[in-house]
Amino acid sequence: MTRRMRHRGPDAEGLFLEGDIGLGHRRLAIIDLREAGNQPMVDHSGRYWIVFNGEIYNFAPIRRTLEDLGHRFLTRTDTEVILESYKRWGTACLERFNGMFAFALWDREARSLFLARDRLGKKPLFYYPLPDGGVVFASELKALIEDPEVPRQVDPVALSHYLSLNYTLTGAAILAGVKKLPPAHCLVWRREGGPVLDRYWDLAEHFRRKNRFASEREAVEAFNALLEDSVRLRLVSDVPLGGFLSGGIDSSTIIAAMSRLGKPSEVRTFSIGFPERTYCELHEAQSVAAHLGVTFNSRLIDAEFAVNLPALAYQMDEPFADTSIFPMVRLSAFAREQVTVALSGDGADELFAGYTTYTADWIHQRTRRLPGWLIGLLERAVNRLVPVTYDKIGFDYKIRQFLAGHRHSPQRAHYSWRCIFSEPEKQALVRPPWREAVAAADPFIHFERHFREVADCHYLDQAMYVDIKTWLADDILVKVDRTTMAHSLEARAPFLDYRLVEFAAALPVALKMKGLKRKYLLKASQKGCLPERILNRPKEGFNAPIAHWLAETRDRLFADPTRAALAGEFFVPEEVDRLWREHLAMERDNGLRLLGLVMFHMWQAGLGAAEPPVVPH
Repeated sequence: MTRRMRHRGPDAEGLFLEGDIGLGHRRLAIIDLREAGNQPMVDHSGRYWIVFNGEIYNFAPIRRTLEDLGHRFLTRTDTEVILESYKRWGTACLERFNGMFAFALWDREARSLFLARDRLGKKPLFYYPLPDGGVVFASELKALIEDPEVPRQVDPVALSHYLSLNYTLTGAAILAGVKKLPPAHCLVWRREGGPVLDRYWDLAEHFRRKNRFASEREAVEAFNALLEDSVRLRLVSDVPLGGFLSGGIDSSTIIAAMSRLGKPSEVRTFSIGFPERTYCELHEAQSVAAHLGVTFNSRLIDAEFAVNLPALAYQMDEPFADTSIFPMVRLSAFAREQVTVALSGDGADELFAGYTTYTADWIHQRTRRLPGWLIGLLERAVNRLVPVTYDKIGFDYKIRQFLAGHRHSPQRAHYSWRCIFSEPEKQALVRPPWREAVAAADPFIHFERHFREVADCHYLDQAMYVDIKTWLADDILVKVDRTTMAHSLEARAPFLDYRLVEFAAALPVALKMKGLKRKYLLKASQKGCLPERILNRPKEGFNAPIAHWLAETRDRLFADPTRAALAGEFFVPEEVDRLWREHLAMERDNGLRLLGLVMFHMWQAGLGAAEPPVVPH
């Protein structure tokens, strides 16, 4: 199991085996690089053992509090701070931690196992309840299935999630019976009495409890103070550190804060670009770096990178087809040549209404009562008159996706903006043995539950809350964790400091999206810090030109998966062929659909691999 996760921790390996408990760990040394910081770690009493993945950014003040209470420490690690915090406050210690984490803590005397995951779900934790009442757990699915009792059968619920979204939701894992510990939850497992699952943080209450500011300036100042402290906490490291820079406002804001908190010339930034002009943002990234006086490093990625799909599919753990994994894994390998830690701008879109889908929600609210025949007429006109392009989230793709979802309720429409295969398309694609089970597992059920949790909030707040619970937790953070850790690189996201998340949730909607101006407060906070052209740029997104790549390389790279192999036991070959024909003829941009099927095929092929494929550089 630990060998399967060597990429997560190349610096040390450790095991603790005693009776019916076994803990294994791979260490990526960031704080206190000495051997004393290796894991599994035991407290000085010998009673408590821990394996921990992540960082507790505020470990220093917690340590000082514990020392004042009489606790003593043998290392300078945040790992030992978790141990001593648990001894002092029990499971309530989680409320004090500001960080990204998944950990397992074993109490030898009480014979209890405490599993916990951070508030937003930055670090993963899979587990499988064993028939005898025990549990096996791991940071990655590929490690979990090394236990022969863990099944390898595909779960039709998770398959339904994947076909709809190109990722699987927390509510189901791709392998039947396997579970994911939800973000902001802990699980106490005792031999007697069984597991107890508990949520220790509720974001919904912060959306309901709105802050009132005397002025916009006061809100900006409050945000800037929180942001700067969040970045400051994430600059603590005993190894080289840098930052990702795309040229958009999110990553530029983080790099600007890093440059203020240290010497700009010592801030190392890393950027990835594409030969396809509409996808490349290197010029903007370089412009920001020059403006801030930070070091700029960049590379290009092209279609030939697709030969590395098998290794990438293996690394993602579950089937996963967000096109941004391609630049992200290349960026991670590139950054790791110089640094071990990198700060990113992830999370700002969900917190401050940055996505185009929020504009779609706004328009939908104002047009939802238009007669269905008129929307149908518009759909037919668009399909006939607007040509298909492979541009980065081009107008043609957006207008077709918007009109297809317009007939639904506001909640279902918001869900539909991100859908890959519609429910009727899934039914046509999936083979009969799986069709009924897939049809019964509509992923919208999970979205609807989250919508109900904030039903009394503004419709845009509802959309942002749901995106934090789904898209952010199960797509964005999965992508960042798997691609960075594939190269033993730790990614830190200052926007996802829980204090900033609570602050954004409690902001009046008009400070997040004013009319059609998205990220209003974030942009206002960076006036005078970043160039105006960066503040006024429309959101581009960190996407790869997969539609181009699939069309250009299909005969050379995807000839085998085109029909029988790609369809396999799950999909109808004729439907797969139709998707290819439409795409190559530019009748429809099926890039995301085909990528989803290709990645599912690659994931299946790698599931039982004796040795992991080489991760792309």
